[in-house]
Amino acid sequence: MVTEAAATTTATAELKPTKGNEVKGTVTFKTVDGALRVTGQLSGLKPNSEHGFHIHEKGDCSAPDGSSAGGHFNPAQTDHGMVGADPHHGGDMPNIKADAQGNASIDGPVASNVNLGKADQSDIAGHAVIVHADPDDYKTQPTGNAGGRLACGVITTDNAPAPTK
Repeated sequence: MVTEAAATTTATAELKPTKGNEVKGTVTFKTVDGALRVTGQLSGLKPNSEHGFHIHEKGDCSAPDGSSAGGHFNPAQTDHGMVGADPHHGGDMPNIKADAQGNASIDGPVASNVNLGKADQSDIAGHAVIVHADPDDYKTQPTGNAGGRLACGVITTDNAPAPTK
C-alpha cells in the first residue's frame, strides 16, 4: 500500500549563473508540517539588493539568458501575486535580499497550491528555479516586473520526473 507519506519531501536545485552574471548557489525544497518551504544560500548578487525568485514552468536552463525555463509555474492558471495572498502563481515565492557582500540566505514559504513528490500537475520536481535581476512587485501581470534572469537551476529529487521542457 502506498501512502502520501511515501511522497518525496525534499528536493534541491543548484543555481548557475546565466550569461554575464555571477549569481550561484543551492536551494532546498522541503515539506515541513504539511507546508512546502525553500531554504538555501546564494552568492554573486549585487550588495544590498532585492530580487524576484520564482519556480518556472520548464526544467530547462540551457538558454544563455535562462529563457528556456519558460514563464512562471502556474498549474492553477491564476494571476501572479504574493505567496500567502490570493491570487498567486504556483511559482511565486518571496523576494530574496542580498547582504553587503552580495550573499543571500533563503528561508521562506512556497505557494500552497503546489507540492513536491506527488507526480501530478502541481508537483514542482523537474521545474526550474530562477533568480531575477529586480524585485518582484507582486502585482504586475504575469511576472511581477522582476526583470532579467540572473541564475537558473532545475529542481531534482532522487525520484524526480524528467524535467518538463
